[in-house]
Amino acid sequence: MKIKYFTDTDTALVEFSDHQVAQTKEINENIYVDLDADDNLVNMTIEHASKQANITEVAYQQIESKSA
Repeated sequence: MKIKYFTDTDTALVEFSDHQVAQTKEINENIYVDLDADDNLVNMTIEHASKQANITEVAYQQIESKSA
């Protein structure tokens, strides 16, 4: 996964895979998701990202399952 932030347009692009985009769905006027031919998530675009999301902080945390 990659996250790209374009300061000139205040747009964040979250890339989940390198699959070819088959369709784009509008979630609202500022958020769009791109899907591949199997409806898997490829990208998410967030316009006005500084207002739509906390783009100043990005964190990743992997939670391991507990063994019984």
